[in-house]
Amino acid sequence: IPMASPQTLLLCLLVLAVTEGWGRQAPVPGCHLHPFNVTVRSDRQGTCQGSHVAQACVGHCESSAFPSRYSVLVASGYRHNVTSVSQCCTISGLRKVTVQLQCGGDRREELEIFTARTCQCDMCRLSRY
Repeated sequence: IPMASPQTLLLCLLVLAVTEGWGRQAPVPGCHLHPFNVTVRSDRQGTCQGSHVAQACVGHCESSAFPSRYSVLVASGYRHNVTSVSQCCTISGLRKVTVQLQCGGDRREELEIFTARTCQCDMCRLSRY
């Protein structure tokens, strides 16, 4: 059975995180780790599957908007009159974990996936989400 790349698995984890864990309120303010259950399948038919508790980064970070400085106004031709500074709760460190997959009968396989190890407030970048 061909195994998926680590990037594909991380994307699948993020999709599962959105579908399984995002409806709940974060228990504490700020940006922090939040556990969620993830089911990993070796293929679309679920020939081999297993579950694991993975970690996601959830919460909020400070953002602000303020009038632009005069130099910014002049440089933008007076079109950029508000400057904003935003930060998003992002994964700052990853950890590999091994998931035991049950393949029917006594056959088992192992699959490595990534989970968040640490979180931090950082510049918001569309490519991260």
